[in-house]
Amino acid sequence: MKSRNLVIIVSLFVATLVLAAFIYPQGWNRLATSFHLFKIPSRNFSLGLDLSGGTLLTYDADLKNIKPADYATAMSGLRDVLEQRVNYMGVKEPRIEVNKSGNHWRLIVELAGVKDIKQAIKMIGETPYLEFKEARAEAKTKEILKMQEEEKKKSNPDKTILSLDPYFKATNLTGKYLERAMVSFDPNTSLPVVDLQFNAEGTRIFAALTKKNINKPLAIYLDGRPISIPIVREEIPSGKAQISGKFTLKEARQLSERLNQGALPVPIKLVSQQSVGAILGQESIAKIVQAAWWGFLAIMIFMILVYRLPGFLASLSLIIYVVLSLSIFKALPVTLTLAGITGFILSVGTAVDANILIFEYSKEEVNKGKSLRLSLEDGFHRSWPAIRDSNISTIISAIILYYFSSSMIRGFALTLAIGVGVSLITALYITHLFLAALITEKMPISFFFNRKKNNL
Repeated sequence: MKSRNLVIIVSLFVATLVLAAFIYPQGWNRLATSFHLFKIPSRNFSLGLDLSGGTLLTYDADLKNIKPADYATAMSGLRDVLEQRVNYMGVKEPRIEVNKSGNHWRLIVELAGVKDIKQAIKMIGETPYLEFKEARAEAKTKEILKMQEEEKKKSNPDKTILSLDPYFKATNLTGKYLERAMVSFDPNTSLPVVDLQFNAEGTRIFAALTKKNINKPLAIYLDGRPISIPIVREEIPSGKAQISGKFTLKEARQLSERLNQGALPVPIKLVSQQSVGAILGQESIAKIVQAAWWGFLAIMIFMILVYRLPGFLASLSLIIYVVLSLSIFKALPVTLTLAGITGFILSVGTAVDANILIFEYSKEEVNKGKSLRLSLEDGFHRSWPAIRDSNISTIISAIILYYFSSSMIRGFALTLAIGVGVSLITALYITHLFLAALITEKMPISFFFNRKKNNL
């Protein structure tokens, strides 16, 4: 059993070194240059507006053509579409919030790392655009695909040709002719479907399109991207259509919201634009990192002085915890703000707290006269309910903060939840693994705890 544990421990340390290289590739790459080894591509952490700077835009939403009961739904749909649009343009983790002040509805858009305001405004654009497209003839599709392949081989390809949709072509039916999209249920299958209702002009156009495309697909595009490609089964002269498929209720509602958002429409007007410099700056980030390392070192020294060998092993587990957490932040990626960094540092304290509970319960068992190994096992078992309940309550609080608070608090909640979840693994599994592999009954108890003498 011990040899198996040692193999797992060695594998853990190797994995930790690999993840450390992923977090800080510059160190490995300097070594790789000296010994002619492979280099790791450099990838930075995703930093929020307060750490990296960027662009802050404020938009007013014109809801005069919408019923008051639909305001929140329309704004939510608009926010989702704009997030997709900005992500599609390559901006990671944009922050787009709906803000209501009296009867005014606004969108607050934070684009970290985007310093060019004109570029940011271009990304956001205006009202999301809904359109219906019909399938191209097979010969035309092959022709366009061939042209695009030839253009890709050129050093200066024609972007107009590359941007052509080889499978569908535009029609004159757009979102401005759609009166409403709503979720209903198919009476035969009980599955959710999305019903469409066009206005008078849209009814005429849609009837002609469906007559022309019987047994062919009629694609629905939002912001230039397909969101549904239903097959036309018959001519539809009534101006009413139904999009059916294996939707979940959530998917059907989301599709309905996006169709309504592209069709109502909800115009947005830019009322404020601001280029935001990094509030903290590189120098302050360096100070935060330095303070974090000093705090981490102080925790390790405390654990070793108070709990001796178990404290040392818990410190090794804590190092693995930090490396694993930072790897998750970088891989997802999690946008790190000052509040997010605070949440992570707080979770380090949670990880230490679990180890302290385990060791204090183990010390009590040792003072009862039990063997060292049995005392440590009982310490883990006795401390588990307290560790479980405290960590689960913290994670629940973090989830509530994430879903019901502003973007600034969300960064704190997300890093705290991830950190606490990882700390459960490192405190209960990795520390336990270290102790099981290295501790023998021959070791003096003084390596671990001060044993109290019984008073007669």
